[in-house]
Amino acid sequence: MENADLPKAVSRLPLPMNSTKRPILANASDNHESQPAQEEHQEQTNTMENADLPNAVSRLPLPMNSTKRPILANASDNHESQPAQKRQRKESEVVAATTIGTKRLPAASARPPVSKPDRSMGHPAATVAAGPSRGVAAKRPVSATVPKAGVSAGTKRPSWDLKGKVADMQGKLTAYQNKVKSSDQSNESLKAAVTEKDVIIREQQSRLRETEEKLTSCQETVARQRDEIHFGEMERRCLHNVIQELKGNIRVFCRVRPLLAGGMGGHIQLPAHDDKTLILAKSEESHTGRTDTQKNYSFSFDKVFGPHSSQQEVFEELSLLIQSALDGYNVCCFAYGQTGSGKTHTMEGEDSEDGWGVIPRAVQQVFKAARKLEEQGWQFSFTASFVEIYNETLRDLLYTGKASNRPEHEIRKSADNTGTVTNLTYKKVTSEDQVIDLMALANQNRATAQTPVNDRSSRSHSVFQLGIRGENTGRDLKCNSTLCLVDLAGSERVQKSQAQGDRFKEMTAINCSLTKLGIVITALANKENFIPYRNSKLTYLLQGFLGGNSKTLMFANISPETDNFGETLNSLRFASKVNCCVIGTASANRK
Repeated sequence: MENADLPKAVSRLPLPMNSTKRPILANASDNHESQPAQEEHQEQTNTMENADLPNAVSRLPLPMNSTKRPILANASDNHESQPAQKRQRKESEVVAATTIGTKRLPAASARPPVSKPDRSMGHPAATVAAGPSRGVAAKRPVSATVPKAGVSAGTKRPSWDLKGKVADMQGKLTAYQNKVKSSDQSNESLKAAVTEKDVIIREQQSRLRETEEKLTSCQETVARQRDEIHFGEMERRCLHNVIQELKGNIRVFCRVRPLLAGGMGGHIQLPAHDDKTLILAKSEESHTGRTDTQKNYSFSFDKVFGPHSSQQEVFEELSLLIQSALDGYNVCCFAYGQTGSGKTHTMEGEDSEDGWGVIPRAVQQVFKAARKLEEQGWQFSFTASFVEIYNETLRDLLYTGKASNRPEHEIRKSADNTGTVTNLTYKKVTSEDQVIDLMALANQNRATAQTPVNDRSSRSHSVFQLGIRGENTGRDLKCNSTLCLVDLAGSERVQKSQAQGDRFKEMTAINCSLTKLGIVITALANKENFIPYRNSKLTYLLQGFLGGNSKTLMFANISPETDNFGETLNSLRFASKVNCCVIGTASANRK
């Protein structure tokens, strides 16, 4: 629009004499030429440049000091872009050149006709057509077609087509308005979704708060119940200990072995209404020898088991005592009786689970109770050992090395009067199955032999000890205890066993140690000031379990044969003496 004030007629400006190019006065209507037409025109001008300069000479006067002639354009040409103006200026300079150097072209060329203004386009325009150059055929200018109002998309509208441009802008505006509406609808749907999600989140947060409140309440309830369980457990232990004290810290059970053919000898009577009494009867001749009199020996114990009692029934009476080991009390159980009376069967039993004896069943109960107490915060560790006393010599039953390298063992007493054996194998165990495997190894290493009385007679005292260490860090409680289970060798008579050589030495050592055990029991029963524990390895090893700080149980095993009446009577008398002992109140090893 800057050229809008230019005059409508072509100004005849004087051309300089030294100008080498002639201007081309283009009509205003030529400004709408398309790009292909301009490229064709460019090729024509290149051809003209290579030939002689054009012969057409403008009749306009050329000023002397001008080197270029101006191009008069109509006011309507101002809408062309700058690159198009530069290309047309180059074409005009080539076509309109009239002089070479400072010389004028010859006047042979005719004056180019002046085209009349084309008024059909609605605006005046004037162009000066250049004459044909010498030797160059004149080429008509390619007129550009004016695009109609309804141009397709991608075609640039001319600057004068304002209605078309407005229509395009309105179309774009409508498209943008549609996009805005679509975006608004999407935003509305997203806002609705966000609102719905906010409602769901608020509901979930409300439920979460309720759940947290319930969880807090449940945690408080669990903590309160744990306290109640703990206090209940402590109360149970106290009551359990009271019951065990009322029963006596040393208790005696009597068990009658059945005959090989079944049943029981006639000299042993078990009252049907009383499970704590046993009567031993014997027919004796009178002093005159005329009549036979029957003499009865009555014995009373904590429990009497007949020949038909199962292993499970026997252990049920012992299970409450085993529970005390987890409560922090030392517990000892040993079987006493003559050889072949069933001591090993009572303590160890058979390989099948139904035939298990006291040792495997006690260990099984200890591990089960420990797993239950773990729920209350207790953690337990267990250590097992097996030792035998053979001819007053300590031997490690869990030793797996060479016999020639077997170490020597001694009994050492600690400050709490508990005995430990030096150089003894202590195995960490975590289940009853591991203890069963250790028992099998100990049975292989234990000294046994065949005698006239027993096909597989134990020639040594076997002592199994399970060390129990418990800790409750939440309650700051600790407990240490030892479960000691002893299978004593059976007493023998030389006249009946007819032992000789090594068997005789073994029999002598066994009877001697059992006699010294009886002396210790008698001293405890009489409450003597001095108790001779050091007289034998057996009593010295069991000092901590016989001296008061332990709960002790003795099995008195008797044989049902009539010819064993004397040994049976001695065993029952010894058991009665043990049953009368009062060793004081056991104390728990708790901190």
